[in-house]
Amino acid sequence: MIDSHCHLDFKEFEKDLNKVLNNAKEQNVIGIQTICTKITEFNKILKLATKYKNIWCSVGTHPHNAKKEKNITKQEIIDLCNNKNVIGIGETGLDYFYENSKRAIQKESFIKHIQVSQETKLPLIVHARDADKDIIKILHKEYNKKKFSGVIHCFTSTDDLAKAALEIGFYISFSGIITFKNAKNIREICKKIPIEKILIETDSPYLAPVPYRGKRNEPSFVKETLVKIAEIKNVPISKLEKITTENFFNLFNKAKL
Repeated sequence: MIDSHCHLDFKEFEKDLNKVLNNAKEQNVIGIQTICTKITEFNKILKLATKYKNIWCSVGTHPHNAKKEKNITKQEIIDLCNNKNVIGIGETGLDYFYENSKRAIQKESFIKHIQVSQETKLPLIVHARDADKDIIKILHKEYNKKKFSGVIHCFTSTDDLAKAALEIGFYISFSGIITFKNAKNIREICKKIPIEKILIETDSPYLAPVPYRGKRNEPSFVKETLVKIAEIKNVPISKLEKITTENFFNLFNKAKL
């Protein structure tokens, strides 16, 4: 399995990262992508990806931080992509739930990251919360200018966003949320997503799946998400394990083990 999206640089992993990575290995998690949320702290993430052979990283500004990192240029992000351990752009996108940055600034940042993805040919990692209409509009408008690849991470959105993303060849990534009792709508959408377009992730240290809900999440727990999706799709766990891993390397094709 691959945990396609987590945050190993966060303080929750400071004291026992090696144990966390050993737990992942014991659960057959063969690769992990640790995600950048602040370009100003990118070096912390790059150190992790450089130290461990099976950890890769992305580079980007989370929409929460769009205001703080407004002055980082497209070229500065492109330059950081030259490192062999950088395999994706983001996480970027729109978050109208918290709206820590004004919507106009978030959109500006989102489009800038799309342009980086278009130029570098590295896939875009999209954060979407309560902003589906604007995300759909921006993705399609920019894709029509120049194609790019990507994933809607930690999918909790509408059927409309799933369809729009699939129309431009995007992948859909599910987190531990899919195991939550109140996530019936997400499970229904998952049924409709082609198995060849599904990724799995933890988004750890957040969103621990059942039966670990309420605890710190970690990459080894991605197994619970895989098991739930296998149940939803009515396929053997081993088959889904193989397909989601292939999907990851098809999308993040710069990643090498």
